[in-house]
Amino acid sequence: MKDSTWMRMSPVARLATGVGGAAAVAVLAAACASGGSSSSSSPAAAGGGASSAGASGSGSTVITTASSSAGTFLTDGSGRAVYLWVKDTGNTSSCTGACAGAWPPVTATGTVTASGGATASDLGTTTRSDGTKQVTYDRHPLYYYAGDSGAGTASGQGSDSFGAKWWLVSPSGSDVTASVSSFTVSGSGTGTAPAAPASSKAGGGWS
Repeated sequence: MKDSTWMRMSPVARLATGVGGAAAVAVLAAACASGGSSSSSSPAAAGGGASSAGASGSGSTVITTASSSAGTFLTDGSGRAVYLWVKDTGNTSSCTGACAGAWPPVTATGTVTASGGATASDLGTTTRSDGTKQVTYDRHPLYYYAGDSGAGTASGQGSDSFGAKWWLVSPSGSDVTASVSSFTVSGSGTGTAPAAPASSKAGGGWS
């Protein structure tokens, strides 16, 4: 019955029917291919977004205060004494090479925050010759002393190594010239003060 109907159709009708079937198959194949391509690109895009979000996180450098018979002065968040060097001009560090080996700069890790008696607006950073960011306070670059045994010691106080004096730093930004060798570490080293903007103050803190 199907064959007799087909035979009764004109040649043009038979051709149109055959072409229509082929076109339908082609359209269906294209739709499948398009659907497969779309679904395979979505996971890749999502993965890229997750990777970017996972790369954002940072720590912080805390500057706080400690006390001794000589008064209050700055330390880092773990209670290590920090110093200024009289030879520095403004917020530019003059301590490099062997000097930086003996007096390592206090470097900025993530944000720089103030705690205890330290003033957030006096905190900032300066870029050293090697590209690292050094913490400043009232525009003084801050340093550790390699000779300190750890938290609560300040054996670098009053040293004149490398041709100029090294002093502890008061919360006002001035140098502390009194004799200090050890001190009580404050319990506020984990302060959560907001990130401090770079200081715009131009004054020096040493005599």
